Order: sequence, then C-alpha cells, then structure tokens
Amino acid sequence: MNSQAELAEQLDRARSHLRAVAFRMLGSVDEAEDAVQEVWLRASSADASAVANVTGWLTTILGRVCLDMLRARRRRGEELAEPAELDRVVGHAGSADPEGEAALADAVGLALLVVLDTLGPAERIAFVLHDLFAVPFDEIAAIVERSPAAAKKLASRARHRVRGVATVPAADLARQREVVEAFLAASRAGDLGALLAVLAPDVVRRADGAALGGGLEAEVRGARRVAQETVTNAGRARFARPVLVNGAVGVAVAPRGRLELVLEVAIDGDRIAAIDVIGDPIRLRQLRLAVVDITPP
Repeated sequence: MNSQAELAEQLDRARSHLRAVAFRMLGSVDEAEDAVQEVWLRASSADASAVANVTGWLTTILGRVCLDMLRARRRRGEELAEPAELDRVVGHAGSADPEGEAALADAVGLALLVVLDTLGPAERIAFVLHDLFAVPFDEIAAIVERSPAAAKKLASRARHRVRGVATVPAADLARQREVVEAFLAASRAGDLGALLAVLAPDVVRRADGAALGGGLEAEVRGARRVAQETVTNAGRARFARPVLVNGAVGVAVAPRGRLELVLEVAIDGDRIAAIDVIGDPIRLRQLRLAVVDITPP
C-alpha cells in the first residue's frame, strides 16, 4: 500500500463487505455507516505500507470500532431507569432509510438480529466475525483483547445462546413451528377463516400494559374475538417471525430487526390455546430468546 489514493480505492472495494459485517454486529444501518466512516478515519491515519490483506485489516479495525459502539450502547442502557427510555435505547429510534433497513434486516434474518441483541458486546463480535464471516480466532482475539482460546469460548457461548435449547422433543418443536407459521401466514393475509382454523375455540390472548395500544383489552377470550383482533394487526404481522421463547416456539415482532413485542404461545394439539403478548422492555430482557434456524449471511 503506497498511497492514500490506493487505500481509498481498497476501502471503496471493501465497503459493501464492511457494511454487511457492521450491520450484523450493530443491527442498525445508520450505525453501520458511522462505523465504516470511522474505519476510514482510523485507517487513513495509520501506516498501511506493510499491510498485505487490506480487507482483513479493515475488518479488524471495524471489529474494534463496533465493539466500542456496543459497549457504549450497553453503558447508556444501564444508566437509564425508565422503561420508555430503555425501549428507545434498544432500538426504536428512527432511521434515515427505514425501508432500506427493513429490507436488509429481513434479508439477514429478523429473528437472528433480535437474538444477537441479547448477547454481550464481545460475544456478539466473536460470533458474527467467526460464524457468519469465517474470521480466524487469532484475529478476533486481537479485537476483543483476549487469547485465541478465550475468543473461541466467547463464540461458542454466543452460538449456544443463539441456537438455544428446546424444552420439547424435536417432533413437538416441528409441530409448534408449523402451527405458529400457519398463524403468522393467516395474520399477514388477514384471513379470518384460516385464523379460526388455527386457534382453539377457547383461546385466550393476554397482553401487558406496554403491549396494549389503541384501546385494546388486557385479555380477550374466544377464537372469533382473538381472530378479529389479529386481522387488524396485519401490518405488525409483516415483521413477525418464529423464535424460541424460553425453549418453545413463539413469535418476535421486530420492525427493522428491532424487538418490539414477543408472543409466548401455548399450543394444544394443532391449535393455539393461549397467547401472551409481552412489550415491557424489562420483561423482554428476561426472556430466553433463540433462533429456530439461522439464516446464512
């Protein structure tokens, strides 16, 4: 690397890769752009004359930038006490490009982004870099300031949390997934008949205060009433995906990959018997969320 012009050219070539890595580490298009810009500032002031793998070098710088940003985000969250403020910090601020961010979040996997947000900063960095982008552990170790063995343990711990542990046999889990998928498909389509087919006649829907809106009742009973209410929420259903919730299949509602609601679902046979809608940020953080399957990068 002999000049700033060559470095700028290499950065431009690597920009899409760096954005992809940063988005998975940060879960925000705007923050990912900020991180890539910070990489340019740091790289342009460093001596790159001996760098053989520029993309790898830039990815290492990006990892350090994102780790700092994740740690700062966590500190801000710990300093806030009000649930509304905590909710804002974990991801409900506006984006300069909400449609683009929604499309990117969907491509990456809404459920995966939601679960990544439950990891600690170093765990998230190690998992994303190794499992999603095949960065060697010796390079990750330099970013998280741990030994390669410790970095490997971080990624392993994160992997375990991302995949989760089901509390039911595989056959039951597959059946739960099928029922939840049918419920979500009917919800997105606003298909009252299909909803009635997947809801138990005496189904009950409960919701906490943070999840209620538009004058909704805290508790609704009966398949027809629950189905009719669900039809009115077709817009939210677009951002709903199956996830493991405390070891069973439930639903995460996550516009642009940012967790808004979780539905704990009780299934009896091939029908949904109960739905508990959780929107309180404190309650959300207490849930054990995991992906049902991982969308590859």
